[in-house]
Amino acid sequence: MGIRAVLFDVGGPLDTEIEHERRIDLDIRAALAAEGSAADDVRYREAERWAVDSFASSTYQAMIWYLTGFDAARAARVYQGFRQRAHGRDVFELRPGMAELLERLHGRGLKLGLAANQPTAVIERLDRGGVGRFFHHREVSEHHGFLKPDVRLFLRACDDLGVQPAECIMVGDRIDNDIVPARLLGMRTVLLRVGRHSNQQPRTWHERPDAEVYTVPELEAALDRLLGDSPEQSGPPSPSHGYPPLA
Repeated sequence: MGIRAVLFDVGGPLDTEIEHERRIDLDIRAALAAEGSAADDVRYREAERWAVDSFASSTYQAMIWYLTGFDAARAARVYQGFRQRAHGRDVFELRPGMAELLERLHGRGLKLGLAANQPTAVIERLDRGGVGRFFHHREVSEHHGFLKPDVRLFLRACDDLGVQPAECIMVGDRIDNDIVPARLLGMRTVLLRVGRHSNQQPRTWHERPDAEVYTVPELEAALDRLLGDSPEQSGPPSPSHGYPPLA
């Protein structure tokens, strides 16, 4: 079955999130300080590593949980304070070279879709960045209520695009939220190692992506291989029907 569609996460692959994540860190620390739970740089990075390595679906909640000493009441208050500061984080930084790549993929007749845990406002940001027009599927989690790693988010995108999961490539920056559920559905996968989750590792060989890349040119080369434009194979083959059965 040939590839007909490519799905993209927004945060990481499309949006570098460099300034966004900087503001996230400032807001978490401010909310912690307001509750008497200030953390130095070493402990803050420990919390980040712990959240990433534990495959926490909500990285920020997990970091706050760790930094409050696993005190549920205090963590809930800190998280609420963090959320109240969200108005200052409306920033979008399109990854250099991504607009040109999307245009080339679109020009090849591929259907492009979003597979992202994002507010609906991100669609306007993509449009402002000049890349929203390339996407045939323009829904994110807030549109329908499904949050990755829930496979229903991916299936919703496939239904909207009129393709089967096996006809898709998923491009994401997280093994837990992007690669694992996409592979479970039989999609091919490319991990773009950038941002907060750049060092996240699969728990077993079954969770390895078909390709791991660090730059947009590397991403395009990996997509070319997976699309069959090069005889070279990229990484281990994805299972056609998800993971093998447990022994």
